[in-house]
Amino acid sequence: MDAFSHFLLAAAVTFIGCSIAVPLILSIGRIIGLYAVVQERRSQVYMLFGKVVGTLDEPGLHFLPAKLGPAAFLVNWLGKCHIVDLRLDQMYLRSQPVNSEEGAPMGIGIWYEMFVSDPVSFLFKNTDPRGSLSANVSNSTVRCLSNLPLAKMLVNRHVMSDTVRNEVTPKSHEWGYKLGSVYIRKVHFRDAMMIKQIESKVVNRLRQVTSAIKQDGVNQVSVITSTAEKTAAIELAKAAAVRPEIVGNALRDISNDPDVAQAVFDVLEAQKIINGKASVTLMPASSSGLLTDLLAAQPARGNGGPPPVKA
Repeated sequence: MDAFSHFLLAAAVTFIGCSIAVPLILSIGRIIGLYAVVQERRSQVYMLFGKVVGTLDEPGLHFLPAKLGPAAFLVNWLGKCHIVDLRLDQMYLRSQPVNSEEGAPMGIGIWYEMFVSDPVSFLFKNTDPRGSLSANVSNSTVRCLSNLPLAKMLVNRHVMSDTVRNEVTPKSHEWGYKLGSVYIRKVHFRDAMMIKQIESKVVNRLRQVTSAIKQDGVNQVSVITSTAEKTAAIELAKAAAVRPEIVGNALRDISNDPDVAQAVFDVLEAQKIINGKASVTLMPASSSGLLTDLLAAQPARGNGGPPPVKA
């Protein structure tokens, strides 16, 4: 065989060894208990003949005989391996029924986090640790937050959250579950009739406030208007009181000059005639008295108006 054939044979053997032999050997080693691989945030609890022989909670590759001893070669055949999830979990309990100090039926929504702190206790000390923790949180919420004043119940959520967490944590840790953050997310009324009454009171109060604001605006406008009218009336009264004096002084100054006074009175007389409803007929100076009488009698017979004035 030449060198190229040797190279092809070596490549084929290497491919078979890497793709088939190595995974097969690793699988056999895992089956017989030589090693175990623990994933991130996971824990493996090994049991043999009803007893816990070892727990692996560190992620990575573990050599089982060094951890479990001779039982490592029997645990995969005669025992059992429990894989426990250690990741952080969360849950929300809706509308936990409590009563305020005033007797109002309230509902509290509480959100909390939990994670497995002891895998062995989580597996064997409680058949339903998640449900027990939920019931424990619910009971602690009702027990600790009942009979609180309504004002504090609606405002002091941080204090209520700390109270519930301090009450639940010691008991939950006994079951292998550890409580994380606790937060009161919602506080609401549970009675529908009470909700409607509160809404009705709020609406009526808003209407009262709106009406009061409108009335105050109308009152302010009325005050401003009355003040302006009062000021205008005072100024008009002052002007009416001063007018005769001004007119009298003007007439006195005019009467000092007879020609000017006569001209003013003639103008005033002409103005009165113009403003009046009497008709004026201009007649030539050479006309006879009969023509004047006829012209004067004609409007009286026609429309009943006043007699003409001869100019």
